[in-house]
Amino acid sequence: MKLHEYQSKDLLAKYGVVVPGGRVAKNAADAQSIAEEYGGKVVVKAQVLMGGRGKAGGVKLFDNAAEAGTFAGELIGKRLVSIQNPAGMVVEQVLVAELVDIAEEYYLSVLLDRAAQKLLVMISREGGMEIEEVAEKNPEAIVRLLVDPVWGLADFEIRDAVAKAHIPGPAQRQMVAMIKSLVRAYIESDADLIEINPVALTPEGKLLAADAKVSLDENAVFRHPEFAATAEDSAEDPLEAEAAQKGIAYVRLGGDIGIMGNGAGLVMCSLDEVNAAGGRPANFLDVGGGANAERVKTCVELVLKDENVKGLLINIFGGITRGDQVAKGILTAFEQLDVNIPVVARIDGTGAEEGLELLKGSKIVGAATMQEAAKRIVELAYA
Repeated sequence: MKLHEYQSKDLLAKYGVVVPGGRVAKNAADAQSIAEEYGGKVVVKAQVLMGGRGKAGGVKLFDNAAEAGTFAGELIGKRLVSIQNPAGMVVEQVLVAELVDIAEEYYLSVLLDRAAQKLLVMISREGGMEIEEVAEKNPEAIVRLLVDPVWGLADFEIRDAVAKAHIPGPAQRQMVAMIKSLVRAYIESDADLIEINPVALTPEGKLLAADAKVSLDENAVFRHPEFAATAEDSAEDPLEAEAAQKGIAYVRLGGDIGIMGNGAGLVMCSLDEVNAAGGRPANFLDVGGGANAERVKTCVELVLKDENVKGLLINIFGGITRGDQVAKGILTAFEQLDVNIPVVARIDGTGAEEGLELLKGSKIVGAATMQEAAKRIVELAYA
């Protein structure tokens, strides 16, 4: 679950990380008022959960409060589109933060190294760039420090890593303190990523988080009720966000064969079979156990909102979910929606015979096996 930048900074500030002053505004007047508090020297940033905000026109520097307010007013309500998120997201609020003079920029993050089963601290003197780009062009510029889950980090280990990253002497003590704060914040907030890029060193020698990105473990949201509202719109993709609000497990994959199934394993198998048949899966969608006709209809609607979908594969194994209930949901969706793409359904298990009987005479093509269903939908969609 991703947090907005202002939430990320507020969280880090609670653990002693220095962040620039600033507040969130939802209209031009409030934005101008906040900018005036900092003498007009501010940066206005769109608060949307997507990458590439700057290149999409969602970040701008100002030295005039009125101009900052005008820009904020134009930005709020606008849909930003980026390479990372071609569907775009509508800006509902902006962060108006004091403009900081930056002498040098560094990179700092804490994440989980699953292979090592430890937390990983990454430090680089080459901040302000995507860490993937740094890793590709100058991998030796990244210093990695593993955190033992039992013993934690010793100060001498952090000091050694900071020195290896060639952080200037005057800033090293501050960087050590910031790393300790980030590791503590990571553990106590149930995070799966904390990234500061850039860590800014001011001409006066002060180290602060000029930008921040925090992602929390969705399974631990119940322990952090203050972020419950954010969880509902944490997905960058608007369809994924809508699915999350409806309690549906949906991930857009960029292909053109829509896929629905009940159970993550069955859906994953369906993706593999469609790939093997020469198709390109458009999404992962788990209807869930015990799904009734209304829920199945909602899932069909969600898949069809992706304009790239040329065909739909429905793969259901009846256990908790009865096949006849699934069939009713599919038929209800077809009655209420303008469905003009081929649909292949494989229904097996509890209530399968009743379900397949209900589908007879409709536009939906039945299939006896998952492999047959995948092959058939690819043939029909690409015909």
